Formats: sequence, C-alpha cells, structure tokens
Amino acid sequence: MRIFVKVKAKAREDRIEKKDDSHFDVWVKEPPVAGRANRAVLRRVGECFRVPPARMKIVSGLASRQKIIEL
Repeated sequence: MRIFVKVKAKAREDRIEKKDDSHFDVWVKEPPVAGRANRAVLRRVGECFRVPPARMKIVSGLASRQKIIEL
C-alpha cells in the first residue's frame, strides 16, 4: 500500500490529518535536518497504521515536503 504525505516540519505539535484514503498531512516537531523529520514522519504514520517504522519506506521525496510512503 502506498500513501501520499505532505509534511510540515518544525511544527508546534506532532499530528496527522487524513485528507482521503491515501493522502495525509503530517506535522512533526523535528527540523528537516539529517533525516530527523523523515524518521519522525515514519514514526507518526506507523502509529496511525499500527505498522513499525522499520516496515515502511519513503519511496519518493526524501528531500521534499511531498512524500510517497510504502507500507
């Protein structure tokens, strides 16, 4: 399964908002430095889908706010 994520780093709080079945907005407190925001996004999405971050992969958008994550 692939989901499309729009990331907002350096937010006040971590949260996730579902736009439709495969599109999400994700806010994370971590800055986009050295992959910290990407790890936080995987952790947050994993909590939502009850999938460990080790079983997820960012397929596209490692250095972008728009990401495609494969579960």
